[in-house]
Amino acid sequence: MEGLGGRLALNCPSGCRIFVQGPLGAGKTTLVRGFIRALGFTGTVKSPTYTLVEPYFLEKHTVNHFDFYRIASPAELESIGLRDYFDQSAICLVEWPEKAGTVLGAGDLLIGITLTEQGRQVVLQALNPVGKALINILS
Repeated sequence: MEGLGGRLALNCPSGCRIFVQGPLGAGKTTLVRGFIRALGFTGTVKSPTYTLVEPYFLEKHTVNHFDFYRIASPAELESIGLRDYFDQSAICLVEWPEKAGTVLGAGDLLIGITLTEQGRQVVLQALNPVGKALINILS
C-alpha cells in the first residue's frame, strides 16, 4: 500500500483530489503515508480521525489528509472550513469520502480497497481525465 501511494505521489498534479475507500484496517492510511513520504515528508503520518484533517506543507506541494470516519453528517464538515482546504493548489487525500456526501464535490481518482483471503484488492477508478492520467502512469 505504501508503494502504491508513493507511485501515485510522484506524478500527482497540484489540486488533485484522491478519494480512498475501504473498511477499517484495509490500508487507507498506509497508502496515504506512502504518498506523503514519497513527496519528502520524514515525520510521522497518522490518521487524522479526531482532527479530521492534517495538512503537510512540503517542498513541491501542500497535501491535506482527511479522515471522515467519525463524521455523522456532512453538515459537520462546514465547521472545519472544508472548502478552504480544497483550493486549486493543494492535493487532497480523503479517507471515508462517502461520509461527506456531496460536500466534497467531484474527485479525480477513487481508490477502493477490499480485504480478501489472499490480502488486499485495490481498484482504481478514474473520475475525470486527471484520474485517468494517474492510472495510465501506473500501468
